[in-house]
Amino acid sequence: MMRGSCLCGGVAFEVDAPLRDVVACHCTSCRKQSGHYWAATSVTKDRFRLIRDDGLAWFSTSPAARRGFCKECGCFLFWEPTDEDRISLSPGALEGPTGLTIAKHIYTDEAGDYYTAEGPPPGPGVRPETLHGSCLCGANEFALPGPAGGVGACHCTQCRKFSGHYTASFDADEGTVDWQSRAIAEHALPGGGRQAFCPTCGTRLFFRSPNVGFSIEAGCIDGPTGGRLDSHIFVAFKGDYYQIDDGLPQYAERD
Repeated sequence: MMRGSCLCGGVAFEVDAPLRDVVACHCTSCRKQSGHYWAATSVTKDRFRLIRDDGLAWFSTSPAARRGFCKECGCFLFWEPTDEDRISLSPGALEGPTGLTIAKHIYTDEAGDYYTAEGPPPGPGVRPETLHGSCLCGANEFALPGPAGGVGACHCTQCRKFSGHYTASFDADEGTVDWQSRAIAEHALPGGGRQAFCPTCGTRLFFRSPNVGFSIEAGCIDGPTGGRLDSHIFVAFKGDYYQIDDGLPQYAERD
């Protein structure tokens, strides 16, 4: 039996082995909600138990499935098909080693322009002068100057819980973000940072650090970002189910 939870503890669950190996999904919906791309293991529902659900919210992007996240801290946790007796769950939410591995990548044709599913990032591409971002439900829409530039990946425990896998974001000047519509929730972190997300659909939007740094989640950008993944930080805390194989600089904690 394994346990898992969101960052704030508003959602907690147990699962009984065996768990399916991990599938990494690069579809637009998963990238928006996770902020990069999502990864999920899966079990039949008779081996899954919610032990706390007062923070749990669901959002359906189609009649085929619904997505579960914590409405208090924004962690993306579950994907539940409507016509199958199983539930997919985030390995980033599980406590301790999983013993799993990534078995395959799906919807790679929808991957962001700043990374590839496996191997080094792509070469130079479109460099838009303006970036447009939005959440899954449309409650949040914004624009900011482009291109994105360097995109950093973070593998710390809190980022893996937030995203369900690990995060990727780029620095921006918050004063240049033009919101056409804005309906956000923010979760305050112990170190003083704040993670912003949509409370209706769970899309990860931005992070504000305690030193007034500001970064946009790359997955919520619509279309090309013009950026490139350039480094990995806090790899000492990465999940055991994946390897970093893109050849970029890695830092055990901070860069």
